[in-house]
Amino acid sequence: MNTLVAIVGRPNVGKSTFFNRLVQRRDAIVDSIAGVTRDRHYGKTDWAGHSFSIVDTGGYVEGSDDVFEGRIREQVEAAMQECDIILFLVDAEEGITHDDKKITALLRRQKKPVILAVNKVDNHQKSNEAAEFYSLGLGEPYCMSGINGSGTGEVLDAVIKVIPKENSKSEKTEDGLPKLAIVGRPNVGKSSLTNSLFEEEKSIVTDIAGTTRDTVNAHFKKFGFDFLLLDTAGLRKKGKVNEDIEFYSNMRSIRTIEESDVCLLVIDATQGFESQDLSILNVIEKNHKGLVIVVNKWDLVEKTTSSTEEFRTKILSKTRPFQDIPVVFTSAKTKQRVLKSIEEAMAVFERRSGRISTSKLNDEILPIVKHMPPPIHKGKEVKIKYITQLPTHYPQFVFFCNLPQYVKEPYYRYVENKMRSRYEFCGVPIEIYFRKK
Repeated sequence: MNTLVAIVGRPNVGKSTFFNRLVQRRDAIVDSIAGVTRDRHYGKTDWAGHSFSIVDTGGYVEGSDDVFEGRIREQVEAAMQECDIILFLVDAEEGITHDDKKITALLRRQKKPVILAVNKVDNHQKSNEAAEFYSLGLGEPYCMSGINGSGTGEVLDAVIKVIPKENSKSEKTEDGLPKLAIVGRPNVGKSSLTNSLFEEEKSIVTDIAGTTRDTVNAHFKKFGFDFLLLDTAGLRKKGKVNEDIEFYSNMRSIRTIEESDVCLLVIDATQGFESQDLSILNVIEKNHKGLVIVVNKWDLVEKTTSSTEEFRTKILSKTRPFQDIPVVFTSAKTKQRVLKSIEEAMAVFERRSGRISTSKLNDEILPIVKHMPPPIHKGKEVKIKYITQLPTHYPQFVFFCNLPQYVKEPYYRYVENKMRSRYEFCGVPIEIYFRKK
């Protein structure tokens, strides 16, 4: 299981700035235009050979009149229940506030590791003043600055020291069964899909969005299939998370995606593919999970002979650059093509766990990249010598060359497209690296 670190604290202490600095270690797309970062409250980072997920609880308290009583208690309590490690951020400029003390009281009553980070420490005087945070009784306060990055290494060192050892287990379950996760926004029919599969009520189904609060895990073994099904609570927009239990469900859904092998992203045919669906897809892709898009409630849509193809094209135009995704049109109510979605998910599982031999890669892909090498950069030519697949849970390929630093993003896309056209990777995110031999 992947380690989940939650950043908590009162508003305006710099949680989002710190979060952005951490996730930018791996996520290079940074822009001031709204919408470029599709899931700004969730990210993955790595430090000293350890990778872990981060949830920023920062955006949940906006609009509350009584800031502490309104939302902070709820988000801290939810974080304490679901995450592995809590990173408590305070502000050196304002010192210890009444809200800091209340959050501290909550944190001291639970058993999760707490890292106390004092933000906005950008000179020696503030470093001395930060000593007052020892009085909170949460151990050593780590001085840092989210804006210029000083001290963040020490904070991350403290995090990896307390990462639970059991979280280094492999993705497979103890008995090696594939794990499929049903994910999506609230009220798109995820629970109905589960019940349709099992032909019994595994999940409570109502018209009220968010009825499923937790994850339902069930062993499915019939019709020639054998897997674990994880039916999650609905992921909803962060701005609409008004209860602590809703925030808890969002964190649980993220955990479920991380624990799965393949995700069935359920969307509502009557509503189309919305921005929140794209955010969920982004979390799935970021975790390198297999993906099938399931268009549910297809029986409610008026159709023509080209309806499915038009709908599929419209969906995939929004998922760029990852467009090699199977799309299945179902109705949980009539059970139409429900088994087809599972069949597709199991095929994605096989593709995700498959391997291509080194000799095959060098016989089939090496001639293609030698024929169309990366553009000459500063008068220097990049020469690709050798290709191999890494022994990881999902497809990762290394292209050894003389000048990897000169290979730019468009060429990565070109190579990925060539590999997808040559091999069957539909529904599987792949990673390509260029390394010096």
